[in-house]
Amino acid sequence: MKLPLPTLQARSCAGLSFLTDEALFGACGVRMGFTRRGGGASLPPYDSLNLGSHVGDDLEAVRENRRRLLDAVGLGGTRLLMANQVHGSSVLSVDDGSDEKLDRVAAQADAGADGLAVSVPGVTALLCFADCVPVVVVSASGAFAVAHAGWRGAFADIPRKAVEALRALDADRGGDGSPFRYNAYIGPHIMAECYQCDSDLVSQFVERFGPECAWDGDHLSLDAAVRASLLGAGVAAERIVSAGVCTACSTEDYYSYRASGGVCGRHGAFAGRKE
Repeated sequence: MKLPLPTLQARSCAGLSFLTDEALFGACGVRMGFTRRGGGASLPPYDSLNLGSHVGDDLEAVRENRRRLLDAVGLGGTRLLMANQVHGSSVLSVDDGSDEKLDRVAAQADAGADGLAVSVPGVTALLCFADCVPVVVVSASGAFAVAHAGWRGAFADIPRKAVEALRALDADRGGDGSPFRYNAYIGPHIMAECYQCDSDLVSQFVERFGPECAWDGDHLSLDAAVRASLLGAGVAAERIVSAGVCTACSTEDYYSYRASGGVCGRHGAFAGRKE
């Protein structure tokens, strides 16, 4: 089966709003998306759909927000897997839906990881963001990967590693594991015009990923770096779509660590598939 070319559309359900690809869902049953911050139970400064449990928010509100999200996107009843994100490049794989296996992966994720690749139904992967780059990659087989790419993760090639993890899962299931057939989605994140960095860091990105990473000398385009990493993994250019939304410029819809001065909630990138 060939996936339709990726697109992102805004969808609202049960008071929540998120970006998703309806054609992808129709083709392979994977519901993926990038959440916005409205429709949750959290109070300021985490208002309102904060999905992060590590930012100082009331944990009951966070749990309620996660429940609302799963129900709103049609993934209620699936096992939710999250990770203690450490700005690294570790991608954990799930190829077995048994409770024992999922508990083992959950423990590994809690110890630190920045990517989850899943090939079984009944599991939703969710990672949290507030300026870093959310990446979702989906195979026609129904397998998917969700990755968190801050500047450290992007420089460590975590988008490529997420594709490689997905390819390995496909190969284990007897598929051809061809990344040029995968769809890749880059979610809302801090864009180059708002992301001023040390010029030496920008130069390192330019050397590794190309001149498109530099904007106005000392501004870094993580979008360009993530795109280059995906291309390097074999994803076709026409199968990479970016939301093109800057979190620092759109704080009414998304959380931004920089724009908030470091105190804010976390929006999410998710993917899941029911039986």
